[in-house]
Amino acid sequence: MNFPATSLTCAGCGGSQVYDPSLGTLSCEFCNTQTEIPLPTQAISAHDYRTTLYTLNDMQKEATATPQKSTQCKKCAASFELPQKDFALRCPYCNTPVMIECIQEITPDAIIPFYINHKDAKERFRIWVGSRWFAPNAFKKYLGESKALIGYYFPYWDYDTQTVTQYRGERGDTYYVSVEKNIIVNGKRQLQTVQEARIAWSYASGTVYAGFDDITVGASHTIKRDRLDAIAPWHTDDLRPFDLKYITGFKAQEYTVELQEGFEIAKDIIAPTIKQKIRADIGGDHQRIHSAQTQYNNIGYKNLLCPVWIASFEWNKKIYQYAINAQTGKIVGERPYSYIKIAFAVIGAMCVVGIIMYFGQGK
Repeated sequence: MNFPATSLTCAGCGGSQVYDPSLGTLSCEFCNTQTEIPLPTQAISAHDYRTTLYTLNDMQKEATATPQKSTQCKKCAASFELPQKDFALRCPYCNTPVMIECIQEITPDAIIPFYINHKDAKERFRIWVGSRWFAPNAFKKYLGESKALIGYYFPYWDYDTQTVTQYRGERGDTYYVSVEKNIIVNGKRQLQTVQEARIAWSYASGTVYAGFDDITVGASHTIKRDRLDAIAPWHTDDLRPFDLKYITGFKAQEYTVELQEGFEIAKDIIAPTIKQKIRADIGGDHQRIHSAQTQYNNIGYKNLLCPVWIASFEWNKKIYQYAINAQTGKIVGERPYSYIKIAFAVIGAMCVVGIIMYFGQGK
């Protein structure tokens, strides 16, 4: 299915405009003219989760297969296909930023703009890699490539909910008893009275209440879930209403993790907090939780786009993925190891130990 392309152009020279994270403006790629983006005035409100699920169920009954998306670049007139869930990228022929409309049932509500530009992200990544001992030289060389980092707006679900949890468990209170024990004192065995801890367990039950706001869940399968979730937190107090002006020049993607699936993941995120509240409610020195039933009320959600610099590196037939939170600068990823460097380090350490032992014996 062909979708009309949207590209933002400079009023002065007609060149392509891209979002500039360092200035927070639109910047012409040709004449460098800066165009201010008006600050939003409208509020960003959450949608009712259960109402939307009901609507989605009706829509899915009538749903057809997701169409293959294609568009035509307004600058070079070339036609090309887009990846299944992408709605913003650059023309593969002339590199012009191209955006199309979203086709998922739920469209983006808000966006967190890029704050860290490509140059700064690359420098942060270089420092991060340099702090990783035994990284292969090929990994460090990879940083010199101009396309090492790709700017992406990834979809996230943002959930709010009020929870009520009924639990049953046990409270443990520590007490001490006097017992006689044989203790060695100055090499001699002596019988002494000592205090020994015991735990008195008693039945406990009750209800705890908790409120959760802005629980974010990565909604893309492009990179691993642990990467998307690990680069949190996102400062959602800086949300802006969805606007293509913040997206032009970057890639952007619609969600591939469905709304209900995302909330199940959110439950796992908030579960430790609920458990902590149960333990505090039980009190005592020790707690056992035998059962807990949680009811989720007033569930609201927003569909967000969050800025991420991503990179991937292949080493010894394994792909390593990296993600940089382009709002805070937090970096996550698994580092590769150079076993040659590790071997030399081990040999070097053995040589040092050998020298120390040799001179020690000489003395």
